[in-house]
Amino acid sequence: VEYKDDATAFNGLKKGTIAGKGVINNEMSNRLMQMLEKQGIPTHFVKELDSRQTLVKKVSIVPLEVLFRNISAGSFSKHYGVEEGIVFEHPTIEFSYKNDALGDPLLNTYHALALKLATPEEIKTIEDYSFRINEALKAFWLTCGVTLVDFKLEFGRLSDGTIVLADEISPDPCRFWDATTGAHLDKDLFRRDLGGEEEAYREVMKRLPGE
Repeated sequence: VEYKDDATAFNGLKKGTIAGKGVINNEMSNRLMQMLEKQGIPTHFVKELDSRQTLVKKVSIVPLEVLFRNISAGSFSKHYGVEEGIVFEHPTIEFSYKNDALGDPLLNTYHALALKLATPEEIKTIEDYSFRINEALKAFWLTCGVTLVDFKLEFGRLSDGTIVLADEISPDPCRFWDATTGAHLDKDLFRRDLGGEEEAYREVMKRLPGE
């Protein structure tokens, strides 16, 4: 996997660059993947090759993106007409069909089964892993002064069918807010033309505890 500085939003309709984010996303994702491995979550991570490249296990991506939400924000607030910042009593999980041509539409488990995107057992495994990942990451980021608002996960199948966490864990697929000020520390700064995204990525990376 090679991490670049390219930035996209709205299914590729908006394109740009966030200087240095490839290096940050590579290191951050690798460190968090290793942390999750220690907590029993299998991932595609093998080893970091250099500042931008990482060796991973070959997987077939399950075309079922997981959108995990702890607080109302982004498309959730837009779709359901609620303000951002509402802390959910129970975290919510959504699935979307990983298909750029269709705009990654939301779907439920019945749709996923009808489209044969995954088996019932795979969906159960993905849901279980997602909740465990949320608990682990939410607690970890809180110690860094960061609120994990929501995030996207992707899973893959190894050659033997084993489901593992793939893709990345970084300010790209995650929505991070400063736990004290509520300031954005993620790609929303790029999406919304707010500016300061390069500084925000560096700030989140700086808060990661030393290895």
